[in-house]
Amino acid sequence: MQLWRSLDEVPSDLGRTAVVIGNFDGVHLGHQHVLATARAKALADGLTLVAVTFDPHPMAVLRPEHAPPTLTTIEARAELLTQHGADAVLALPFDRDMARWSPDEFAQRVLVDALHAQEAVVGANFRYGNRAVGDVACLADFGAGHDFAVEGIPLDGGPQVWSSTYIRTCLAAGDVAGAAEALGRPHAVRGLVVKGDQRGRELGFPTANVPTEALTATPSDGVYAGWLTRLDTGERYPAAISVGVNPTFDGVITRRVESYVLDRTDLELYGVEVLVEFVDRLRGMVAFGSIDELIDQMRADVDQARRLLAED
Repeated sequence: MQLWRSLDEVPSDLGRTAVVIGNFDGVHLGHQHVLATARAKALADGLTLVAVTFDPHPMAVLRPEHAPPTLTTIEARAELLTQHGADAVLALPFDRDMARWSPDEFAQRVLVDALHAQEAVVGANFRYGNRAVGDVACLADFGAGHDFAVEGIPLDGGPQVWSSTYIRTCLAAGDVAGAAEALGRPHAVRGLVVKGDQRGRELGFPTANVPTEALTATPSDGVYAGWLTRLDTGERYPAAISVGVNPTFDGVITRRVESYVLDRTDLELYGVEVLVEFVDRLRGMVAFGSIDELIDQMRADVDQARRLLAED
């Protein structure tokens, strides 16, 4: 994976390129369609395919109170963009200075001077430049005078258009299956396993705990079936996953993701970076009247998760 974090990191001897531009948060099916179109052009013309994205999300700079939770870290986004055809990823460090660039200044500095674009492929709703006044037609006009072609790709999906906003809405409702449909894969979060209060271990269901502060967007509080992957070894395990603040024990200060690997009590995961994938929702988060009621429900959750994951 080749990740450039500024225009200065782009190699000076980079040849002509095909370029895709967008936030690409989540790299969902709509993004993948844009990438596939650009990849075909790059292969036909012998071009390097560069995906241009922004870090942080522009809303985090311009209107931080309205900034959405990100579906992917910039590193995960770059990995996904590479998996779907990009030869390199340019993560532009977005700040208020860049926000003041006019559409022509953005196109000149990024597409012409740095990337030597021959083709630019963007979504049909693409906007850029100061106050987002630039659109696909504006970029095409500029490209016509600077030796690169522009194609705007209609948005995918139906009846619901695939978008990062739609996926966040699904996650907020606990609809991880809907999010997976739009992403083309299960929604996942990653982080280091930390030592928790070990109540799960005491109950016979030891969990790998990852604080949500270290993660990107998580589904709403509840219990889910999914997969846990150790990123150090690549081992992947079926899991019952709890997201929330553990109401039976009066809650904790922070939300967390707790994954019980089905039928395993021997795993040592403290300090290990893991990927947690959400396949389906089992139930909402509730407080139980007794420990016995909680254990009975946890057993039922594990049985249901086992059945669902056997079909996955």
